Amino acid sequence: MVSTNFTERLKQTPKSPGVYRMYNKSGKIIYIGKASNLQNRLRSYFNKSKTQTPKIKTLIKVLKNFDFTVTESEQEALILECNLIKEYQPRFNSRLKDDKSYPFIKIDTSEEFPQVYITRNISFNNPNDKYFGPYASASSIRKTLALLKKLFPYRSCTKPITGKDERACLDYHIGRCVGPCIGESSKEQYNEIINQVIMFLEGDTSKIVKSLKAKMMFSADNLEFEKASHLRDQIRAIEKVHEGQKVLKINSSNFDAIALSQSQDEAWVEVFFIRQGKLIGRDNYLMSIGEDDDESSIQTAFIKQFYKVTPYVPPLILTQHEITEEEEDILISFLSTKRHGKVNIHTPKRGERRKLVKMVEENASKGMDQLKISRFVESDNSETALKEIQEALNLPQKPYRIECYDISNIQGTNAVGSMIVFENASPKTSDYRRFKIKSVEGIDDYSMMQEMLSRRFKKIVYSAKSSPDNQNSWIKKPDLVLIDGGKGHLGAALQVFLNLGITDISIASIAKSEEEVFVPKTPEPIILPRNSQGLFLLQRARDEAHRFAITYHRTRRSKSATSSSLDMIPGIGPKKKRHLIRKFGSVKVIKESSVTEIASTPGMTLKLANLLKEYL
Repeated sequence: MVSTNFTERLKQTPKSPGVYRMYNKSGKIIYIGKASNLQNRLRSYFNKSKTQTPKIKTLIKVLKNFDFTVTESEQEALILECNLIKEYQPRFNSRLKDDKSYPFIKIDTSEEFPQVYITRNISFNNPNDKYFGPYASASSIRKTLALLKKLFPYRSCTKPITGKDERACLDYHIGRCVGPCIGESSKEQYNEIINQVIMFLEGDTSKIVKSLKAKMMFSADNLEFEKASHLRDQIRAIEKVHEGQKVLKINSSNFDAIALSQSQDEAWVEVFFIRQGKLIGRDNYLMSIGEDDDESSIQTAFIKQFYKVTPYVPPLILTQHEITEEEEDILISFLSTKRHGKVNIHTPKRGERRKLVKMVEENASKGMDQLKISRFVESDNSETALKEIQEALNLPQKPYRIECYDISNIQGTNAVGSMIVFENASPKTSDYRRFKIKSVEGIDDYSMMQEMLSRRFKKIVYSAKSSPDNQNSWIKKPDLVLIDGGKGHLGAALQVFLNLGITDISIASIAKSEEEVFVPKTPEPIILPRNSQGLFLLQRARDEAHRFAITYHRTRRSKSATSSSLDMIPGIGPKKKRHLIRKFGSVKVIKESSVTEIASTPGMTLKLANLLKEYL
């Protein structure tokens, strides 16, 4: 049986491509997977069937939690999944630790035979020290070092190198070390390998591959086929690893991308770590926020606190919100001093970097939503929330069925409305409805809201007269109608109820800016406490209606963008349009063709061809 917590969270999981992680009761990741539709994929784990594999059955038995990362495409989800699998070793791999002192790979190039090792402390006193990271966890950095050892035969020992040892270790005999300890490799030869390691970690594999290919050809020309074969395999391995990390369409660079989602007195902050244009990890943090703090202030406070304790500061930080002028100079100075080099903070407005920040924003928003839902369900606050709403809004009963409505349009075009339903404080998606606004032209949200509510509540009024026992979900009467908007939206909705003679359904509106709730016959807004479960439930309903409306509006806008002037001509349906485009290729060619040519198209007549020419 699926727990209530999972059921509610699955309903809120986006139908987007991404990567999901499953956790056991100890909080360890036990499985990482990708999906083109996260909600459908995660839901499939809980649909019992005879074809369910033993692996999935075992997985479900120990599964206690899940989360996910939304990506822009299934291809990005696949590559990110591979990166995470390499990093975490999927069968019960660890989640990111709370310890914010991230591990780095360090190479001291001043040593005669440099070592490659892990450190959590960065010192800028030695200019010969090279650091790579931060890595999301100690396990991920160990996986990277293991990979490096497979690709490059540098030493893993810590002993002094004299070149006079009698015997080499096992690494030398299995081809994992060039044996400087026994004099098999000179300082110059060994440092060439270290330079390849450095270039690989910097993402500059092209130079390595070019050098190795030259050596391979030289070996082949000298009939050293075994050595040439080994170099060929090394080249293939390096190219495969490099290709697998290309998750971002961004020029190679090192930066962090930060975004947050605020709810009541806390904020979920998401950070993506990008190194050489590759997403190497992500982490999230909860912040308590002051009563008057806006999101820009929260973001600034986070940057200060986070980079104060983190040993590495990247040269660029991408942010969701612009930083105020009074804070920017001080913050950049602080970060540049910490880095010992120039640091820029940038809020991208367009391009691939803006897309990346949007992805981080989406993950922050979903993270906060999942956290709130989890807390709400686990603490069983549904009855408390309903009671708080009843008392605050002076309702005759607890609002067990809440319907929330929202309008979405851009300058009055492709206007749509949404109706979402919460029953017993949980979304009931089967009762959701979408409305295409038909009678309103131009920018008039109030009239659009009235059209939607009229169409919806006429069904209830007429059904009550004709078939009062009908249990169809479309005509169920809500205990509370919630409008996304302010006092004006409430007035428009009340006019619909007045016209239809509805007096037994409670109605309210919630304004997004100050979270004010308006009810009829009360001039002043109702302000619920910021930590109120009732306010949280109203916010959830409002945000869900907004999400549902926006999604439908985007769909309509997309379809509108792909339509043509043929759609506006009476008598030209999808089938005739398809035949015309197939024959002529474009509307422009149709316009330049004769009536006779158009009339010869399957399904067309001379009369219809003349009409088409007039319209075009």
